[in-house]
Amino acid sequence: MKKVPKKVRIGIVGCGAIGSRIARSVNQELKKDCALKAICDIDARKVYALSLELGEKNIAKKSYNDLLENCDLVVEAVNAQNTQGIVRQALQARKHILAMSVGKLLNGQALFKLAEKNKCKILIPSGAIAGIDAIKAASLKGINQITLITRKPPSGFASNTYFKEKGINLFDINSEKVIFEGDVNTAVKLFPQNINVAATIALACGLKDKILIRIMTSQTYTMNSHEIEVSGDFGKMVSRTDNVVCPDNPKTSYLAVLSAIQTLKQFFQEVKIGT
Repeated sequence: MKKVPKKVRIGIVGCGAIGSRIARSVNQELKKDCALKAICDIDARKVYALSLELGEKNIAKKSYNDLLENCDLVVEAVNAQNTQGIVRQALQARKHILAMSVGKLLNGQALFKLAEKNKCKILIPSGAIAGIDAIKAASLKGINQITLITRKPPSGFASNTYFKEKGINLFDINSEKVIFEGDVNTAVKLFPQNINVAATIALACGLKDKILIRIMTSQTYTMNSHEIEVSGDFGKMVSRTDNVVCPDNPKTSYLAVLSAIQTLKQFFQEVKIGT
């Protein structure tokens, strides 16, 4: 792993709900191991507002290039169409990167090869689900089938164009309804802000063709729920996580943000051990 200074310099791309919460954590409970040195966003108002809230005048950067020059580790929290480009540019600059938009890495094998070549880390948080370590272990001896059932309230799918194209009014749905069933690639493409956990599972086991995704919604749902069933040579595993939605963003589970913070803490520990 590429060596980094004792106190890791953090740069955050994306100053929305997730990026802002991670920024606060870096400045509070993680400040012993790291320092927030740069933030940027295509919306300059968000950058200004966050830097003002944090009381950090010099962290606002006008471009991604400026951010890269001032950090050792990038936190990607934008979920943009060019997420792979953002990751690639960080790796080319020999920076470690924590990717929140895991779905954009689903077919990004070249990025992982680049990270290995440049001795950098692509950090992938476990997100809003439990059992990733068990899935990794099970994949060593053979997995027959993985089913992911995701349940979210209608507000979690706000502004998704899939429903407009299908002529579906989410708020007319009174009972539990399956709104999608299919493969990982299609799920991630249609629901880029809702189903990063599917990509996390796929990357953990490397078996996209054995994963079935079922997405459900109902007015009665108050939480984001992810239920995983895995069967294989090891036996059978079932896990379910009922997540409180992130207060700032109903499309995201609060646990997903917490898992990013925990992933950073683990990285800092590895840095200490390696020095």
